[in-house]
Amino acid sequence: MRLPLAVTLLLAGCAASPLQELHGVDALLLGEQHDAGAHPPLQERYVRELAGRGRLGAVALEMAERGASTAGLPAAASEEQVRTALRWNTQAWPWERYGPAVMAAVRAGVPVLGANLPRDEMREAMEDQTLDGLLPGPAIKAQQQAIRQGHCDMLPEQQVRPMTRIQIARDRTMAQTLAAAAAQGKTVVLIAGAGHVEPDVGVPLHLPQRLRVRPLVLPREETGKDYCAELRRQMERRTG
Repeated sequence: MRLPLAVTLLLAGCAASPLQELHGVDALLLGEQHDAGAHPPLQERYVRELAGRGRLGAVALEMAERGASTAGLPAAASEEQVRTALRWNTQAWPWERYGPAVMAAVRAGVPVLGANLPRDEMREAMEDQTLDGLLPGPAIKAQQQAIRQGHCDMLPEQQVRPMTRIQIARDRTMAQTLAAAAAQGKTVVLIAGAGHVEPDVGVPLHLPQRLRVRPLVLPREETGKDYCAELRRQMERRTG
């Protein structure tokens, strides 16, 4: 069951609990802007409040690959032990950004799970034509357009379809992780980029209908960065 998409949030300083609208929700999908400074405290707050009420089933992360898990660690595990268990890539994902939410779950004795498609499976996904049929036509076109825009229209057109397949494979893998971790009376939290939690194109499309799902896109934050200029520099360095 897909619950309405929420696009506004109570900020961390508000007195009201963000759990008021999550009663009976099996999977809460928190869609972040990866460089928005206000988002990590919100993620941590959801994790802490759910854990504090005994309702947190697991935390799943785009930032760690499928198969990685803290399930075998004690609640008193060190951050180094947690990073090792999650096979954390600090060059790709700054630990200081995600560590507080992760450690809040660990301290509560709740497993943190890698949910992303392993990197060594991405090449196979790019060539897997069966992935094209997992989304309805309009959703495939929307994903392809998002890939173009996400690469500032600088991606060669012949790469759009393979890159879209990777996105679909990643969404499916995250959904499989959430479905496997779902438990009655508990809420599994996914922390991922905003595009992954969009109900019309992302993870929600791949989740079983039996689950009550709440996709929550965190408010976009203006950073002043020129993302296209940075991407252009990166592409020039690769081809230079």
